[in-house]
Amino acid sequence: MPYTLLIVEEPGQRATRTPAQGEAVYARMLAFADELQSEGVLLGVQSLASQTEGARIRVRDGQPTVLDGPFAEAKEMVGGFFLVDCRTRDEAVALARRCPAAEWATVEVRETGPCYR
Repeated sequence: MPYTLLIVEEPGQRATRTPAQGEAVYARMLAFADELQSEGVLLGVQSLASQTEGARIRVRDGQPTVLDGPFAEAKEMVGGFFLVDCRTRDEAVALARRCPAAEWATVEVRETGPCYR
């Protein structure tokens, strides 16, 4: 069953790191992805750019609204994700505990599935 490990971080957190610190953190995440790949559980992985470059689109009554980032009201942002293949939720949680991002962000475990449940 596919699960997503969402990396949820504070919006301004990345700006507090030096370039060397940011590169070191990123290298740890790449190493974790390599571990998951070698274990045969990694289905996909992606780091997301800061929300300052993002846009939010909302359509109400047929009228689209586009809000360009940064989003002042945002208390957290999705910084990236791992899509993993696990037999159980407990197995996915065990992977999330190993994720380096759990040290500076929150790793949210979500089973994939239809959005109507």
